[in-house]
Amino acid sequence: MINPHTGRVHTSYNQAVAITGRLASSDPNLQNIPVRTQEGRRIREAFIAPEGSHIVSADYSQIELRIMAHLSQDAGMLQAFANKEDIHRATAAEVFGVAKDQVDSEQRRYAKVINFGLIYGMSAFGLAQNLNIERSAAASYIERYFARYPGVRAYMDDTRALAKQQGFVETYFGRRLWVPAINSANAMQRAGAERAAINAPMQGTAADLIKLAMIAVQNWLVSERLQSKLIMQVHDELVLEVPDNELELVKQKLPELMQNVAKLDVPLLAEVGVGSNWEGAH
Repeated sequence: MINPHTGRVHTSYNQAVAITGRLASSDPNLQNIPVRTQEGRRIREAFIAPEGSHIVSADYSQIELRIMAHLSQDAGMLQAFANKEDIHRATAAEVFGVAKDQVDSEQRRYAKVINFGLIYGMSAFGLAQNLNIERSAAASYIERYFARYPGVRAYMDDTRALAKQQGFVETYFGRRLWVPAINSANAMQRAGAERAAINAPMQGTAADLIKLAMIAVQNWLVSERLQSKLIMQVHDELVLEVPDNELELVKQKLPELMQNVAKLDVPLLAEVGVGSNWEGAH
């Protein structure tokens, strides 16, 4: 995979592959290197900054949940983000009926799976499998979740109905995502399209935001005549190669640029890491 002329690995980014509009990386796919396995981390360590430079990684924190809060206008979710609460801890407190400071790590992990699972249209059966619990317990968790965040349930129901009526959903910026199978006679295809209809506005809006961020960052690098380079986009993360003499400036400006590409009803948060290699920048 190493280019003989540059001595580097270069991916290709495809704009029209993923239905949500996210960039898709191929030959090699740099977006699919696991971040949680030892092997994946070892591979990330191979992406090394040249001497006199560092790798800087900046990624949007919990972007899809923040978009969900904005789109659904759920009061509880909006308040949690406005108060800078740990959303998974807040959800765990509600689902398990305990005080926020009493939530243990296992309960927070369950809440994280529920928070992200429901965005992807996960059923009680899917949640039960994921958490290795009884289906009745999973159904109970989902009911308690929707009792805590009724705006989320209303948003999901309304989005499903609108998609059936018009055949598409839209991102926050008005980009259309078509779901033709939503009125299919095939139950499995229909169910898949319903899940896509709920998830696509969030994934699609996240895709729009990171592309706007890439444009804002690149324009800034050019206007300031910096040597720093934007070298990778991995879902909600931008990766830059930054000379040491520009490091402090980029660390300070990068999150600011990413957080200000759009004004949602919840604050956008971008977190920055620095390292001699990609893994070290996390």
